[in-house]
Amino acid sequence: MNRIERARAAWRNRGQARPSFAAPVDVGQESVWDYPRPPCLEPDSRRVTVSSDGIVLADTTGAVRVLETASPPTFYLPPSDVRQEALVRVAGESFCEWKGAAAYFALSAAPARPVAWCYDEPFEEFAVLAGCFSFYPALVACEVAGEHVRPQPGAFYGGWVTDEVVGPFKGEPGSESW
Repeated sequence: MNRIERARAAWRNRGQARPSFAAPVDVGQESVWDYPRPPCLEPDSRRVTVSSDGIVLADTTGAVRVLETASPPTFYLPPSDVRQEALVRVAGESFCEWKGAAAYFALSAAPARPVAWCYDEPFEEFAVLAGCFSFYPALVACEVAGEHVRPQPGAFYGGWVTDEVVGPFKGEPGSESW
């Protein structure tokens, strides 16, 4: 078994059943415990905006949500709807066993801290995300259909928490093995 297969096999929860600790779902809400693993992709036509210090970094009605067990959705925005001149690629990368190697981007005006990432060459199942950007709601202002997005718990994760999703979410204390 190679590294990717081992990482994919390590997940206990795969969206087939909600664990006993999952929050109840109200009308119009989704449980992150119903999302599958491997993750699925869902087009989203709501208006999504990202800004920093009053500067609009992205504005789209063509986002794609990545839905994965235990995590709030991550919104990926098409490169044509992102002001790429406001971003600069920075050193470092991470690896997702589902999507592949991610590259990071910081604000051109403040290049010390990454605020976004993208997959230049994602795995085949996630090819639609090639070149799309996602942003950390803890570091820039993100909105979905006018609702302010809250960041997923934990310093590493980039999920977008809105009123439509309930958890608990990966990244909270004690969630390391989810």
